[in-house]
Amino acid sequence: MTSDPWGRVDDEGTVYVRTADGERVVGSWQAGSPDEALAYFTRKYEGIAVEIGLLERRVRTTDLATKDAMTAIEHLQAQVAEGHAVGDLEALAKRLQALVGEVDSRREERKAARAKAQEEARTAKDALVAEAEQLAESTQWRDAGDRLRALVDTWKGLPRLDRKSDDELWHRFSHARSTFSKRRKAHFATLDQQRDEARQAKEKLAKEAESLSSSTDWGATAARYRELMTEWKAAGRAQREAEDELWARFRGAQDVFFQARSAVFDERDAGERENLVLKEALVVEAETLLPVGDLKAAKATYRSVAERWEEIGHVPRDARPKLEGRLHTVERAIREAEEAEWQRSNPEARARAEGMTGLLQAAVDKLQQQIAAAQARNDSSRVAKLEKELAGRQELLDQARKGLQEFGG
Repeated sequence: MTSDPWGRVDDEGTVYVRTADGERVVGSWQAGSPDEALAYFTRKYEGIAVEIGLLERRVRTTDLATKDAMTAIEHLQAQVAEGHAVGDLEALAKRLQALVGEVDSRREERKAARAKAQEEARTAKDALVAEAEQLAESTQWRDAGDRLRALVDTWKGLPRLDRKSDDELWHRFSHARSTFSKRRKAHFATLDQQRDEARQAKEKLAKEAESLSSSTDWGATAARYRELMTEWKAAGRAQREAEDELWARFRGAQDVFFQARSAVFDERDAGERENLVLKEALVVEAETLLPVGDLKAAKATYRSVAERWEEIGHVPRDARPKLEGRLHTVERAIREAEEAEWQRSNPEARARAEGMTGLLQAAVDKLQQQIAAAQARNDSSRVAKLEKELAGRQELLDQARKGLQEFGG
């Protein structure tokens, strides 16, 4: 009989393997020596050990599916259990059992990873849906449209959720995109209609502008062109090609009119500049009357200046206010001198002034007498009250006397 630590061959050629539970027959050998028999069954053991090693490596280093890993383990466990090999079968069984634990652990890790990935995907899709629903109400048509397309690409890159959840979120996402598309389509349909209406309105404005281009009614036509420009701006924009063509017609008609008006005004302005020189000389002549001394002579000279002023005609518009202001200053000074002279020679006004002065003088005299009487009675409160009243009447009397002096009296 031949044996080694893990097995033996008896005299009949039966091969045994030693286990913790005792010996077990693994086969028989009749073709050679017992040593050859043990070597053969030892190689079978080593073969099983190699397969286990390969499976361990696959489980630990690849994404081998749990089901496939368990099938392979069960197959190797059957080989170990059948025991057609000589070696430490218990050690192999323990390795396989440990590998079962690893596969279970990997399965739980994958399950947790899938759950985490699902949660992350749900959160990401919720965010995509929320943003899409917000964009559905946007009027930034280009930017929102580009962003929605980017959201679709992002959605496609995310893993699917459970069917019900994924369908519900996709329905909301798709509805938001559809809502935005409908609103954008309606907006541009309205915009096209508005542009067509703007084109029709601007065609009318361009025709009217062209009909006015030969007018010589400078003021009224220029005013109408300003109104047409206001109406043009209020009409909105037509399609770009039509807008450019109509604007060229509208602007061209205005240019024809205003260039003709400018030519006429340039000629007129030359004459107005000559008038300016003449009127400036008249203003200087009028200003020599200030301050007004001889009123009669000043009035005569001013009448002469005013008559010549009217005969000269228009001056440039920007010079007119200052020039007329200087002449009006002289006119106002003459009127004020004339008014002062009339006041000095007005007998009714003098009489009124004298009467008022007399009344105030009498009131002052009476108050002085009353004060003296109160002082004699030692009535200090009465004295104080009367003195206060006297001060007011005295001030009015002083003013009346000053006014009377202006009448020369």
